[in-house]
Amino acid sequence: MTDPRARPDLLAAPDGPDLASLQTRTVTTLMSSQVMGGVGVASGIAVAALMAAEISGRDDLSGLANTTQVLGGALMTIPVAALMAAYGRRAGLVTAYLVGTVGAVLAITAAVIGHFWLLLLGTALFGASSTANSQARYAAVDLAPPTRRGRHLSLVVWATTIGSVLGPNILGPGQALADALGLPPLAGAWVFSAAGFLVAALLIHLLLRPDPLVTARALADHGAPTGPRVGQRGSVLHGLRAILASPVARLGTLAVTAGHVVMVAVMVMTPIHMSHGHAEVEVIGFVISIHILGMYGLSPVAGYLTDRWGARPVIVTGAVIQVVACVLAATSRTGWSLGLLAGLFLLGLGWSCTMVAGSNLVAAGSEVRDRASVQGASDLVMGLSAAAAGGLAGVVVQHLGYDWLGGAGAAVALLLAVGTVASARRARSPQGRAPAR
Repeated sequence: MTDPRARPDLLAAPDGPDLASLQTRTVTTLMSSQVMGGVGVASGIAVAALMAAEISGRDDLSGLANTTQVLGGALMTIPVAALMAAYGRRAGLVTAYLVGTVGAVLAITAAVIGHFWLLLLGTALFGASSTANSQARYAAVDLAPPTRRGRHLSLVVWATTIGSVLGPNILGPGQALADALGLPPLAGAWVFSAAGFLVAALLIHLLLRPDPLVTARALADHGAPTGPRVGQRGSVLHGLRAILASPVARLGTLAVTAGHVVMVAVMVMTPIHMSHGHAEVEVIGFVISIHILGMYGLSPVAGYLTDRWGARPVIVTGAVIQVVACVLAATSRTGWSLGLLAGLFLLGLGWSCTMVAGSNLVAAGSEVRDRASVQGASDLVMGLSAAAAGGLAGVVVQHLGYDWLGGAGAAVALLLAVGTVASARRARSPQGRAPAR
């Protein structure tokens, strides 16, 4: 049968694939890969700051491991967006997972030889896996009707729950694996990361067919027999211009960026805050897994509410939740406490609301031909901002304390809530246009 990406009119043929079935198959494939990718990402993130502190001997440098991971993920968005614009989602996602695998191997090597800068190089390349996990959410809506865009996007985000909650909780088995392989104790987590990324890449390569972005472009061209390269605009710079020109995409980018900044800054320093109170590594892993459960576990609810209420109310809700989360974290004692556990769960839940609703606005505010570049540019802004926040977080905790970091996070979340409410009021004014909700 002819590939629907070349002949979208076949979607309507009696013996051809149905668009709804293609969308279902796409979402199912992406959910499967997200489970394995989630295991890999969460396993590495859970030990990155601890390994950096152990190798460098300095707590104020511990945040750099997660910072380079976020920075690497942000910068990797540039080539991944270009690959997707030229060849579709599959090429970009597979490449990102393979680069993440190389990063995990370098992190293992750094742990063995005790080389701090090699660890940072490894975590930077490891960040490509986060790019794959992040961009997969947009692949879920390439063929989705606007009224179900939020739910389809959130299902792929939700699938990360399984792997991401499992990841930090295999720190114990990771230590046993490391011992069996003759590696340093924390290096075992990176072995799980590499394996997860390889399986995710294989699933995408084999099952994400036909490519959803290429199919969506062909449908938008009304069946014109154009190749995936023709007329596509894959430059991230073009995407930035398109975001600035679209109030809807602009607000969506602001929402995903602010929510991500708050989450990353507080989350990356929580293991250090707990270790100062002599919390065991298994307890630290449990808290991080509960945080990740908050990030992904209720994302279908956020998607449903985004489709039902509109994106702006969900963004405001998420920002307010993050304010409460940061206050709870800031007032928690060093080490382990129920208040810290609740704060980290709510931190993830607030992130889920801003991420799902904000991503929905980014998708709604871009044309099909601009989609890869706009979404890539939005994730680039989000990633670079979060990388800066992660780097500053270590300095803030070292010189001012974890409570000051929580207060700063609450202030950023509050500004997002106020800005979103102001945007909604402008949209309702007689002079304002009525953009996507």
